[in-house]
Amino acid sequence: MSIRHPIIAITGSSGAGTTSVKRTFDQIFRRENVSAAYIEGDAFHRYNRMEMREKMAEAARSGNQHFSHFGPYSNLFEELEATFENYGRNGGGRTRHYIHDEEESRLHGAAPGTFTEWQEFPKDTDLLFYEGLHGAVITDTVNIARHVDLKIGVVPVINLEWIQKLHRDRSARGYSTEAVTDTILRRMPDYINYICPQFGETDINFQRVPTVDTSNPFIARWIPTPDESMVVIRFKSPRGIDFPYLLSMINDSFMSRANSIVIPGGKLDIAMQLILTPMILKLVERRRRSL
Repeated sequence: MSIRHPIIAITGSSGAGTTSVKRTFDQIFRRENVSAAYIEGDAFHRYNRMEMREKMAEAARSGNQHFSHFGPYSNLFEELEATFENYGRNGGGRTRHYIHDEEESRLHGAAPGTFTEWQEFPKDTDLLFYEGLHGAVITDTVNIARHVDLKIGVVPVINLEWIQKLHRDRSARGYSTEAVTDTILRRMPDYINYICPQFGETDINFQRVPTVDTSNPFIARWIPTPDESMVVIRFKSPRGIDFPYLLSMINDSFMSRANSIVIPGGKLDIAMQLILTPMILKLVERRRRSL
């Protein structure tokens, strides 16, 4: 953690919706004139697309059917921690982009499934913002969570997470249902060991819970809409959270536990604005006072 160079991390599984949450942060940053350096979690994958396929096939031949992007062997955890540590110390560091599709290929000038060159962060940013799979991961060799000043978990209930992943990967990436299902199964051990534990480290979790039947996510024709959902917002520490104010500002919300508030799914953006804006401004103001 750092007063002069704070770090915010959104962490969530594939299909959890972290990219949508990132847009809310972008709105806050623009409105409040906050300059941020950005890291996309995919930038710290160890292998490009072709290399990953080769490694998966090699692992399968040796009897490992669970080689995935969720585990430490396919990610640059040590480099990511070093980047966080370096930014917290002096505001410097570097990142790159993973090219997912043709649109991103045209934007960055690199082939789909590859990485751009590493680039240094912009100078004199107010904070570092990470969005990806491993913003609060802890293993036997790294502790990325300890470097982050504000950790946000995006954690839809798992059937909804799978529905969102299935629909995204089929529509945006052209995968079949069978291929996405195989990916979900292959990732499960790493999901349990490296994704889920992060949500015990996060300061706030946003968990969307559908109010329609999602019993069989593999045949769901549509993603439940925000209006067909509730969102459970859990605070690791409720100290300093003005729950009466939030309840008064968000219609039809209620407290389910002493550290949790439940809101209609359609109110997620306004809830995030109300909760996160003062937290971001506190980090930025603390930084500016220290300079």
